[in-house]
This record gives sequence, structure tokens and C-alpha cells, in this order.
Amino acid sequence: MSLDNNKTIRKIQSFVKRSGRLTEGQKYGLNDLWPKYGLDPIADQIIDFQTVFEKCQAVILEIGFGNGDSLLQMAINEPEHNFLGIEVYEAGVGRLINEAHKHNLTNLKIIKEDAVEILKNNIADDSLSGFQLYFADPWHKKKHHKRRIVQAEFMDIISSKLINGGFVHMATDWENYAEHMMEVLEVHPHFKNTLSAHTYSLRPERRPITKFERRGERLGHGVWDLIFDCEK
Repeated sequence: MSLDNNKTIRKIQSFVKRSGRLTEGQKYGLNDLWPKYGLDPIADQIIDFQTVFEKCQAVILEIGFGNGDSLLQMAINEPEHNFLGIEVYEAGVGRLINEAHKHNLTNLKIIKEDAVEILKNNIADDSLSGFQLYFADPWHKKKHHKRRIVQAEFMDIISSKLINGGFVHMATDWENYAEHMMEVLEVHPHFKNTLSAHTYSLRPERRPITKFERRGERLGHGVWDLIFDCEK
């Protein structure tokens, strides 16, 4: 399914740019190593994955990777996949690029822009094998729920970019957001729960546990994983 270009997509401002002092290592990643790992998409120009990645293989997109720990580990563990990470948090971007360089990864690229705009303007339809969203801002106050990135309009965009048979994997430690994600995904015509209706998945082995998640587990916090197939 192609996204109807005549359909107006509501601007989703789901993130707040965090600023702060960068370490020398983070600056090195953002500046010196950016040409190796960073992408600077040109407006309305589709990214050619066959050109930007060393190997032509399935591409998995992750939005909002934070400090990059889990995305780094996935790229290391799954050399048969290419990974595209989008994040606006500069410290996290710099840190991930440094770590990727240490491991000499060739299957990871980073974009430091608004993910929704990149999806709409720079990623081709039917070009992604998977989409990952881990521990996105839950915007827990009810008046801010409209700022949650997981909305029907956003999932329309994601479904158009995924190949038939691709996957969506989300995880959150906020139960109300998990319920919201489940509701949005289950009513969407192109996503099907890999388990039975309204059933959360166990954390798959391929999704690494972050330090943040381990700390939450020690405090008794729950984590909800949702894994859906894209069928269109």
C-alpha cells in the first residue's frame, strides 16, 4: 500500500530535543566519524539503501534509540541485517557512532533528524523489513497523549514503508502506553499480532536488555513487548 499523497498527515511532535554538554568522545563521533556512519538526506530525495550500505540486505529501522546500547548490540549480533537508526539526542548519537566505530560495523547508519519527516520524504515505500520502537516517551499526562508517536496516522506511514511480511516491534515500561499501542495496532488493517488478540509478547532474545530496563526490573517495573506482522 502506498501512502495517499493527498491525505493530510497531522504533524506529530513526539520528542523534545535534549541539549547538554557533549564529551570529547561524543563530539568525535558527531564530527569526525559522521561521514562514515551519518546520513544527511536531501529534501524529497529517496535514500538508496543499496548505495549507503556496504551490503545489499534487509533494512530494519529503529526510531529514538536513546544512547544506542540495544541498537549497537543488535547490529553486532545480526550482521545479516542493515540497521538505520533515527535519533535527535546528540549525546546518544555521538556515543553510538563511537561504539560502532570501535566494532568496525558496516551495517549501521544514523540520521539525526525528525523521524516522521524522514519517513514521509526520504524512505521509499515497501523498503523496510522491520520497524523498532523501544521505550518511546509515554507522555503520561492525559493532555499530552496526542504527542505520543504511536498514532493511527503514524502507523499508516509505517505500514506503507514496510514490505509485506515485515514486522513491527515495540516495547514500553509504561502500561497505559502499552495498552494504547495495542489498541492502535490491533485496529489497523495491515498489522496482525503474532500471538492472539490483545496478547503481549515475551521479550525476544534478539532485543537486548538495557541498563535502564534492568534498573526498572529491580524496582518492580513491568515491560510490555508488542510484535506484529505487516500484511497488506
